[in-house]
Amino acid sequence: MRSLLFGILSLLAFSATANKIDQLVLKPIQVAPHTYFVRGLPEMGSSKNQNFISNAGFVITPKGVVVVDALGSPVLAKKLIAEIKKLTSQRVVAVIVTHYHADHVYGLQEFRSIGAKIYAQGEGRSYITSETAKQRLIASRIDFAPWVNASTKLIGADVWIDRSYTLTVGSVVFKISRVGPAHAPEDLIIYVPSEKVLFAGDLVFRGRIPFVGNADSKGWLQALDEIGSLNPNVVIPGHGAHSINPVDDIRFTREYLRYLRESMTKSAVNMDPFEEAYQQTDWSEYEGMPLFRAANRMNAYNVYLSIQAE
Repeated sequence: MRSLLFGILSLLAFSATANKIDQLVLKPIQVAPHTYFVRGLPEMGSSKNQNFISNAGFVITPKGVVVVDALGSPVLAKKLIAEIKKLTSQRVVAVIVTHYHADHVYGLQEFRSIGAKIYAQGEGRSYITSETAKQRLIASRIDFAPWVNASTKLIGADVWIDRSYTLTVGSVVFKISRVGPAHAPEDLIIYVPSEKVLFAGDLVFRGRIPFVGNADSKGWLQALDEIGSLNPNVVIPGHGAHSINPVDDIRFTREYLRYLRESMTKSAVNMDPFEEAYQQTDWSEYEGMPLFRAANRMNAYNVYLSIQAE
């Protein structure tokens, strides 16, 4: 009886804490006449922030709303849908996935439930059926509970894109291009010419150390050059503030990746120990930035390994 009572009290305490935490509000930021985005927090995902660490955007057209990325939990997707409804009576008709990382896709099921068609790059099929994705979701159900839970599922696309694709909704054109493998094998960028807005996904980070993971850093640098060639007025990154000066603001991600490669190349090629290479590198330009401690060593190690594999 005592253990049962303790369990009930613990559940009530958790529910009270969850209700308190659920004061998290999404605030759409308008960046062009019909384009908005919500800005994720410069933190690691947690139960406290509901895994709200990435951006998502949307464009309102005369025939429906097109969303880019679905955020890191179903509850966040519900909140985004509610914010969209405050701005327009148009329904969400499409969601474009920039890449299949958890903080961008765990909200997809909420968009599918309201009838939106999902578009993603074809390599995403490999990820959602992988053991990596399965184990990540299992861990996320613990790490981000109760916001990611047993009801949270990985959702595939209705339309898988091979290389490029043009989506037109209400006379608004969305030019979707594959630029991976770069940050992820299935990276897409989305350019909206009428708005002069580019959704760059996690190819561009602002205000925090990028997450490199198992990225192809060489391909990533090439992708950044492709973004620059589009000459957008506004770039909405996967993380951080939007940019109205893309040339300068893309430079941060480019220079960080170049510095990782320059710092790690000699040791990687010579098979010198990674720890020596890392300790000998001057990180002073980056060590004061958000998520430096959480991400930088892992980033450097993954670049060290990827250079050996090139």
